Amino acid sequence: MEVVNALGRRKSAIARIYVSEGTGKITINKRDLTEYFPSTILQYVVKQPLNTLDVVEKYDIKANLQGGGYTGQSQALRLAIARALVKINAEDKKALRAEGFMTRDSREVERKKPGRPKARRRFQFSKR
Repeated sequence: MEVVNALGRRKSAIARIYVSEGTGKITINKRDLTEYFPSTILQYVVKQPLNTLDVVEKYDIKANLQGGGYTGQSQALRLAIARALVKINAEDKKALRAEGFMTRDSREVERKKPGRPKARRRFQFSKR
């Protein structure tokens, strides 16, 4: 199997990954998964598509992560991994779609408007 690459985005985070056959090693920005995401919840989020298809120990993943916070980055990586798995085997798409891993979450931060403290919040109003 040759190297398969895929892209995942979430909020302002971008994940570019390269999947090759191996022993289940996930490297993010030249660091190990457990080192990059110390939180077990975020590690779980990243591995969700692999666990769904029972291929955790089958592929090595090298990822470049940019932008966003740790939650957005982990979800961007999850989307990228799901897309790469579909490129490898198209039959897996149905199972991943059912779990919701194939959908790009398009919600972005709304911009702050002039004359307001935040995007939608208004300054306190008093009649007196």
